[in-house]
Amino acid sequence: MSNITRNSSLSVSKRAKGFALAVAGAMLMSLDPIFIRYAQVSSFDTAFLFGLFSAVSMPLVLKLNDNRGIKKAVQSSGWPLLVAGLLMVGSASGLIFSVKNTSIANTFIILSTTPAIAAIFSRLWLKEHISKATMVAIFGVMIGIATVVSGSMSTGTWFGDLLAMFSVICLSFMFTLLRKYQNVSRLAAVGLGGMLLALVMLPFNVPSAYSMETWLIMALMGLITAPAGRVLSMVSTRYITAPEVSMTLMLETVLAPIWALTFFHEIPANASIVGGAIILATIFLYTKFALSNHQ
Repeated sequence: MSNITRNSSLSVSKRAKGFALAVAGAMLMSLDPIFIRYAQVSSFDTAFLFGLFSAVSMPLVLKLNDNRGIKKAVQSSGWPLLVAGLLMVGSASGLIFSVKNTSIANTFIILSTTPAIAAIFSRLWLKEHISKATMVAIFGVMIGIATVVSGSMSTGTWFGDLLAMFSVICLSFMFTLLRKYQNVSRLAAVGLGGMLLALVMLPFNVPSAYSMETWLIMALMGLITAPAGRVLSMVSTRYITAPEVSMTLMLETVLAPIWALTFFHEIPANASIVGGAIILATIFLYTKFALSNHQ
């Protein structure tokens, strides 16, 4: 096997790993609204508990998975770690408050605009070339989103939609930041973001008033699914570009309404189903093309 062939195979393997990590992250993060709704506490309470459990779980995971240790991992990450943590506060709180103030479908429809925002940030800040395939894929996703929105405008409020858009901006910029500063510990970023979120929300909470059920539900979200999903999506930026990560995370738009239907009997409009199918097909075709194009 020649060096060229070997390097080409290695490149394909890394990109495949990046897409696989992003898909897994999307699947886990699509479960967020289920826990948020089942917790049956206010937005401030939910955000506090999510941040608290993330702050507890991530240092432990970091210690087990990073040979540098917690102290060196934080030191080597530098100032971008703080920025990533603050962006996670914005992204997580925006998502939680949006789910509480609008429909699950509406929240994730708006989150679907992440690829376009991430592509703009990458172009303006990183000067990354946006391929024609990526632009076509973004256009396809936008068609899907427009289709969904056409049948979902009456299901939410402007305030919840605005919060979802705020979450999108924070998430897109965080992906772009991590793409530029790849030495930043993704685990430390999630842990720091959780700690900052808990501190910000603490004045609005009375933890002693929570039921055991609320503690358990939020522990499952805050200790396992939510941090793991965000870490996987962050780690994927080591292998694929920020727009590609954001594009793959569009799976959330398809999965979240399915969970809403399963657990809360929220039946999406026909337009939402059609739009979701368009988005899913676009992601599949784009991912397949991106991998084959690097063989």
